[in-house]
Amino acid sequence: MSLPTDKIGKTYPAETYAIGREKIREYASAVGETNPLHHDLEAARAAGFPDLVAPPMFAVVYAGQMLGPVLFDPELQINFAMLVHGGQEFRWNRLAVAGDEISTTAEITDIRQRGELAFYAFRTDSVNQRGETVCVGTWTNIIRGVSAE
Repeated sequence: MSLPTDKIGKTYPAETYAIGREKIREYASAVGETNPLHHDLEAARAAGFPDLVAPPMFAVVYAGQMLGPVLFDPELQINFAMLVHGGQEFRWNRLAVAGDEISTTAEITDIRQRGELAFYAFRTDSVNQRGETVCVGTWTNIIRGVSAE
């Protein structure tokens, strides 16, 4: 099987996630985040924020929704049963807060093979309702057992 390298540069339409106050609290509690900015509305407002602040890694919630359209895109020929999460990196710009509506797009940035491993990389760009970039994500997924060309 030859890898679909002609799909590098393919983009996926935005999906929007409305950040809720309780979702922030639930996420913060689940990951052991105790900063009052994530739990206490008065503390967040006293610090100058309009509402609760989402912990930085909450990005996996709003940006991670783009994993499905990319990983299950039949044009990419990804064997999901052989997929291993290779890594993710985030670059944050603006803090996301409760009430924000975050729209995230995805783009395939690289497809390459090393031995019997295929590496698929894509980028997500998440912006709030004011068009301000909140987070840029880089995601790498590895597919095992790819035959040599």
